[in-house]
Amino acid sequence: MSADLTSSRAATIPERPSLDGLEDKWGQVWAEQQTYTFDRDAALAGPRSAVFSIDTPPPTASGSLHMGHVFSYTHTDCMARYKRMAGFNVFYPIGWDDNGLPTEKRVQNYYGVRGDASLPHDPTFEPPHRGDAKSLRAGDAMPISRQNFIELCDELTVEDEKAFESLFRRLGQSFDWDISYRTIDDHSRATAQQAFLRNLARGEAYQAEAPGLWDVTFQTAVAQAELEARDYPGAYHRVAFHGADGPIHIETTRPELIPSVVALIAHPDDERYAGLFGSTVTSPLFGVEVPVVAHPMAEMDKGAGIAMCCTFGDLTDVIWWRELQLPTRSVITRQGRIQAETPEWIAGGPGAELFGELAGKTVHSARELVVAALRETGDLDGEPKATQRKANFYERGEKPLEIVTSRQWYIRNGGRDADLNGKLIGQGQSIDFHPSFMQARYANWVAGLNGDWLVSRQRFFGVPIPVWYPLDADGEPVWDSPIVPTEESLPIDPVSQAPQGYDESQRGQAGGFTGDPDVLDTWATSSLSPQIAAGWRSVDESGSVTTDPVFDKVFPMDVRPQGHDIIRTWLFATVVRAYFEHGTVPWTNAAISGWILDPDRKKMSKSKGNVVTPEDVLREHSADAVRYWAASGRLGTDAAYDVGQMKVGRRLAIKVLNASKFALSFGEVDGDLAAQVTNPLDRALLAGLREVVEKATAGFESWDYTRSLEVTETFFWTFCDDYLELVKDRAYGSQGDAEAASARATLRIALDVVLRLLAPFLPYVTEEAWSWWHDGSVHVTSWPTSDEVAAADDGVDPGMLGAVGSALATVRKSKSEAKLSMRAEVARITLGGPEHLLAHVRAGEDDLRAAGKITGSLDLVPADAWGASDVELIPVEKPKPQQ
Repeated sequence: MSADLTSSRAATIPERPSLDGLEDKWGQVWAEQQTYTFDRDAALAGPRSAVFSIDTPPPTASGSLHMGHVFSYTHTDCMARYKRMAGFNVFYPIGWDDNGLPTEKRVQNYYGVRGDASLPHDPTFEPPHRGDAKSLRAGDAMPISRQNFIELCDELTVEDEKAFESLFRRLGQSFDWDISYRTIDDHSRATAQQAFLRNLARGEAYQAEAPGLWDVTFQTAVAQAELEARDYPGAYHRVAFHGADGPIHIETTRPELIPSVVALIAHPDDERYAGLFGSTVTSPLFGVEVPVVAHPMAEMDKGAGIAMCCTFGDLTDVIWWRELQLPTRSVITRQGRIQAETPEWIAGGPGAELFGELAGKTVHSARELVVAALRETGDLDGEPKATQRKANFYERGEKPLEIVTSRQWYIRNGGRDADLNGKLIGQGQSIDFHPSFMQARYANWVAGLNGDWLVSRQRFFGVPIPVWYPLDADGEPVWDSPIVPTEESLPIDPVSQAPQGYDESQRGQAGGFTGDPDVLDTWATSSLSPQIAAGWRSVDESGSVTTDPVFDKVFPMDVRPQGHDIIRTWLFATVVRAYFEHGTVPWTNAAISGWILDPDRKKMSKSKGNVVTPEDVLREHSADAVRYWAASGRLGTDAAYDVGQMKVGRRLAIKVLNASKFALSFGEVDGDLAAQVTNPLDRALLAGLREVVEKATAGFESWDYTRSLEVTETFFWTFCDDYLELVKDRAYGSQGDAEAASARATLRIALDVVLRLLAPFLPYVTEEAWSWWHDGSVHVTSWPTSDEVAAADDGVDPGMLGAVGSALATVRKSKSEAKLSMRAEVARITLGGPEHLLAHVRAGEDDLRAAGKITGSLDLVPADAWGASDVELIPVEKPKPQQ
C-alpha cells in the first residue's frame, strides 16, 4: 500500500472470515505469482547494498522435521520478510543436507540393508523392506553394493525432501524455491570437490597417517567437533609394573591396553618418581620394557600419580606420544577388537600365549581376560573399584570411541598453527553475533582446538574425495603424489571413474592407479553453503568453469542463522573455507537460535524421542499461530514447546480478521485519509501508532524481532479493546459526517499500518485481510514509516487513548460489579483521576458516553487514582415473553 495513505478500492469482505484454508489458498497464490522470487536482473544492475542475502541452513534430510526447525526457521523468515518490505532484494535460498551418516542410518533402517564395497552393483535390486521392518538388528541387514546403497539413499532423501518442502510451504517460509540445492547433487558435489582441490593445491588440505578417533559401530573416523563427552561406567584397576627396586603401581580403567603400553609418565615435580625418570620398567603379563618419563600433563593428585601411556587409550595418550616421540604399538582394530596377529614386541615373550587368547576379542571381553590373568600373577593389587568415567563418544554413537591409526585427510584450521588460529579468531570478531555473547563461544572453541579438521569419512553416501593414487611397481599406493582431476571434469567419483591418462583396466594393478575410497565429511560440503547457493562455481555454455556474476552481489552474505550447538562445526567450518578461498568472512551477521525444550526442560531431539512433529500442530492451531509462538522466542534463548502460546497466537490471528472486517465495514473512504483525521482521540491513536512503528522498526534493525512483535501486538489489542469500542457509534455517524469521516479514515490508516507490522509474523491472515481492500501482496508492500502517520504531527499526546480507555474500563467495571449488562445505561457517574488524564477524558467525552451508554451526568473530579463513585445505573429491560 502507498505511503501517502490515499483512498483505496472498496473492500470485498467475506461474510464469515476464517483461518481455515488460508495456508492452501495463499500458498498457491504466492507460488503462482512468485511473490518471493529474488530479482536477479535488479541485483546485477544495482549496488550490493540493495541486496539482503541469507545463508539458509540446509536441514538434514533424514526422516522428518521437528518443532526445533519450525522455531528457528521462523526467526529467519520474519527477518527476511521485514527486509523485503524494507526495500531489499532478498536472496533467500533453501537447501537440503542429504549426504552423510544420518541419511545412511535412515536408509539402513528403512530398507533393511547395509553397504558392502566388495559387492558388485545389481541394476535389478529390490530392497527387502520399505519402511515396514518393525525391529531390525544390524546383523540382519542385507549386504548390498556401494552403488545400490547410494541409489537407495538418493531415492529416500528425495521423498523426505518433498515432505520437508510441503511443510515449509505450509509454515509460510518465504524462500525463493528456484534457488535450491541438495548437498549431494551434481552442482554441490562439484563445488565441494573444487574447493577441496584448491585447498590441496594451496597446502591447506593434507593427508596423514595418524592416530584418530574412530567409531567402531559406524566404522568411520570422527572429528573433534563431533565429540560428545558422556559418563560411562568403568572401574579403576591398581596394577603393578616391575622396576629394579620393586613394583610401581598405576591405576587404569583400561587394563586391556597393557599390551600397547609405551611408557609410564609422571609429573616432573613429583618427588615420588623423580628417581625413576630415565629408567625402564617391564609391563605385567607381557614383560615389555618401557621407559619412565616426565610430562607436565601428568596429574600428581590423580590415582597413583603415575600413568601408563598406551597407543592409544585416550587423547592424552596421543599428546604424550607426539610430544615425547614415543613408539606406536596399536592393538585395537577398526572393528573395536584386539588384532589377530601377535605384535612383534610381544611375540616370543611371556605374554605371547595370553595375547593369542585375546586376539579377535572385543574390548570388553579382552578386559575380563586381562584382569583374570593379573589376579593369577598377583599383579592386580586389590579388586577393581567401580567408577563413572568421562568417555568420548561420537555425537550419534552409542559406544565409546577408540583411537586407531589410519590414513585420513585434514584441512588446516588453526589447531596446530598458532598464527592461523589467531587469524581465525579475528575472523570471528569481524562477524556481528546476535546475541553478542555467542561470539565468545566461537572464540573459545577456536582457541581450544588441538588438531586440524579431519574431513575424510569411511562412508558411502557423500561427496567423494576427488583424488586417485598411482601404484608403484609393487602395487603400493604412492600417497604423497595424488592424481587430481581438472575442475572442468567435476564432479567425479574416483571409485568408478579412471583418471585422465589411465583406463579402467589399470585399476588396482602395479603401475596403474587406485581411487580414494572415502567421502568428505558432510560439514565439508555444507560449510560451502554460501558458495553453493550463490554460484561461486558455475559452468558457462562452452563448458568452462567460471563464477556466476550474481555471486559478488550476494557474497559475503548478510546473515547466517543457525543453532548455538553447531557454532563449533557448521559456523566455524564455513569461516575456515571462506577465509581460505576468499580471504573474507562468509557473512557479516550470525543469528543464533536457542533450543526447543520439552515440558521437562530437556532439548527436543530425535535421539531423545521427545520431538513433536509439526504437521498436526500446524493443522490444529494454524501456521500463523505456530509462527507466533516461534517469534515469541528471542535469539540465543532456549524456549519451551508451549501449546498455550500457540492458542494465544490463534486468538490473535482470528482477531486480526474480525477487526479488519469491522474497520472496513463502513464502505469506501475517498480522498486523502490523513486530512480527514480531525478528532483528538483519532489523532491520539495515530500518535501512539507512530511510536509503535518506530519501536517495531528499531526491533528488527537490532535483530530483536520479538520486541517488534510485542509492541505491535500490545498496540493491536488496545486498538481492538479500547479504540474500536470507543469510536464504533461515531463511525456509524452518530456525531455527524465529519466525525464519522475522521473515525473511518483513522480505522483504515491504522489497519493499513498494523497489517504491515504484523505481516512478517502472521503472513496468512495479514495477506487475507490486505486482499479485501488492496491489490497486490502485503509482503512486497513497503514497510511502514513513522512519517506515514501524518495525523500525529501536531504533537497530540498518544496517552489520550489510554486515559479514555481506562475511563471506559472503569464504567464497565461498575456495571460488572452491579451484575448488569454492558448495554445498561448510566444515569449518573462521577469519575476520579489525575487532572492531566481527566483533560484527555473531557476531550473524548462524546466517544466515552456512546461506548459506556452514559445518558445522564458525567462528573470528572481530581483524584490520585482512577475510580468511580456516585454511580446510578439503569438496567436493560428484558423483553417480556409473548403470551
